[in-house]
Amino acid sequence: MLFAEVIRVALAAINANKMRSLLTMLGIVIGVAAVITMVALGTGAPRAVQEQIDALGTNVLTVRPGQAWFRGARGGSTKLTVDEAFAVAEADAVLQVAPEMSSNMQIEFGRSNANVRVTGTTANFPDVNNHSLAVGRFFDEQETSGRRRVAVVGGDVADVLGTTPLQLVGQKISISNNTFEVVGALEPKGGSSWFNQDEQIFVPVTTAQFRLMGTDRLGSFNLTVDEEASTTLAMAQIEGIMRREHRLRVGEENDFWVMDRAELMGTRQETTQTFTYLLAGIALVSLLVGGIGIMNIMLVSVTERTREIGIRMALGATRGAVLTQFLLEALTLCLVGGVIGIGLGIGASQLLSALANWNTTVSGLAVGMAVIFSLTVGLFFGIWPARRAASLDPIEALRWE
Repeated sequence: MLFAEVIRVALAAINANKMRSLLTMLGIVIGVAAVITMVALGTGAPRAVQEQIDALGTNVLTVRPGQAWFRGARGGSTKLTVDEAFAVAEADAVLQVAPEMSSNMQIEFGRSNANVRVTGTTANFPDVNNHSLAVGRFFDEQETSGRRRVAVVGGDVADVLGTTPLQLVGQKISISNNTFEVVGALEPKGGSSWFNQDEQIFVPVTTAQFRLMGTDRLGSFNLTVDEEASTTLAMAQIEGIMRREHRLRVGEENDFWVMDRAELMGTRQETTQTFTYLLAGIALVSLLVGGIGIMNIMLVSVTERTREIGIRMALGATRGAVLTQFLLEALTLCLVGGVIGIGLGIGASQLLSALANWNTTVSGLAVGMAVIFSLTVGLFFGIWPARRAASLDPIEALRWE
């Protein structure tokens, strides 16, 4: 039997049982689609984390309050102040410090209103946090010291209020029943893992203290480190200054936290990759189950077509031709299922990117590996049924009812 004839017979056998062939391929389709989607997510996640690190700045540290001690027990949080932030700014390894105090407040503009995060900070906030202006300007030091009611909106605030940054700058908005003039709008940076940093309004920290929040307690302060100094050295200097400001004795635990945001994002990246590998492993199990399903169906097919195999052998078909035919059937099912799975996987990746704003990257290597793996599954799980068909005795096969 010619090889072309073997291919024709194998395809005809698949076409004769369309529904069974489709159900047989289903396990491979699901497995390949899951692998492609998981690999796309795993490839896109590190890129998203790197983009967030670049947006935050690679030489930025954050100081946050820790838990305070009261009569030998921890209770509440310690207090951070603007004076402490300015004291840290005197460290040799520190370039700039931007204190922050935040609270969600009701804002109004025309007939629109929303509940938005309002952050009090200083004039160097854009430099420390790697922000850039889209329209207008940021408030200056004189406006901060004068407790002026000026505001700079984040990249998404104008959209929340039903207008554009260009139209909003120069207008008056109400923040917690206090009128502020919008002097600028920042470029969007994208949402972070804990909140949307573009849905913020920035006001001078003194204005926030005395006109909006009624407290001098900071939520945190961010600082930039001299690139020539190591992060470890900067963190040691900051810790020493903060311990002095908080009057902590030797042996007492710190009641504050000094965090490297890039390090935190790197940890998040490692965690994301771990979960990606776990999900990809589960997807590979789906491929394994799909392969077992194909082997099962092919064994049933051999049993059903025993008499047909006997007739072909009686007419001159060799055992090699029968073996090749059944192997081709298994490989075809896996290859077609793999191609369909690749299409579904790419579509699912694009859908997740469009609807959930997840970063996904479908690589050619992943697609190639999916095709190779599909063929390998077909070959591996198709050998036993094919050998069983080829080992049938023609006379016994012809007697099969």
